[in-house]
Amino acid sequence: MAHPYARELGDFLRARRSRLRPHDVGLEPGGRRKVTGLRREELALLAGLSTDYYQRMEQGREVRPSDDVLDALAGALGLNDEERRHLFTLARAARRPVPARADRAPERVPDSTRRLLRVMDTPAVVLGRHLDLLAWNPMAEALLGSPDAHPPHRLNMLLLLFDDTLTGERSCPDWERQALDYIGMMRAAVATDPTHPRATAVVGELSMRSAEFRRLWARHDVRASVSGTKTFRVPGVGDIVLDWDTYQLPGRPGPFMLVHTAEPGSVDADRLQLLASLHATRSALADERLPQEDCVRRR
Repeated sequence: MAHPYARELGDFLRARRSRLRPHDVGLEPGGRRKVTGLRREELALLAGLSTDYYQRMEQGREVRPSDDVLDALAGALGLNDEERRHLFTLARAARRPVPARADRAPERVPDSTRRLLRVMDTPAVVLGRHLDLLAWNPMAEALLGSPDAHPPHRLNMLLLLFDDTLTGERSCPDWERQALDYIGMMRAAVATDPTHPRATAVVGELSMRSAEFRRLWARHDVRASVSGTKTFRVPGVGDIVLDWDTYQLPGRPGPFMLVHTAEPGSVDADRLQLLASLHATRSALADERLPQEDCVRRR
């Protein structure tokens, strides 16, 4: 079996090579081409490598490239800073004869973090390294729905995002961008431990049942630290456009907090407050009904 990091490195190189076209790097197409993107020999030439050596890298065979080779490949592929760091992470791990023993202890949310969530007046959740939903506050429940509607093992942002029963989520205009962000974060997690059972389970399930996930996963995008903007369509409130940012919690690799915010004084901030009021009212009504329901069950 190929070294897991070498295999992941080969897949990353192949995905990046397939995105380049000859004219992107100053080459002539040269007649009919059987592959999308550059040929292996073309990229090897640009990086100053032998075709055989580069082919072995893509095949995930036991190759331990030097930092100079990695620099040459990053330049030939036109990688940005984040992609370059990803390349070096995979390659340096692949140099080791066996994968280093990774930390696979259960992820825990400190009590102090849970207290922080409760006092925040904006939607916030804590996600594990493989995007499992570990904790949330009432504002997040108001915006995203109750996590209690799903079994604990399904509380994963990728599994929920590609759940065919949650059709409303996919109607959002920025759904694919959100999917690419989450997939890029999962790619960064996989780079630290390619054989982690949770990553294998989530990616394996989605790869089998979703052609859309397979297409996006094959891009090999990577996101180490993410922020962005998302539009939420909330019945009774309307569209709410929120900025979202991620904040690493102590411990690495480990959980991180994802927080949604609105510009103060904006229409989106007003709608977020309306959503909070509606959620508080519904929760209060539900609490009032609980004793009656308990009484009915006891009869």
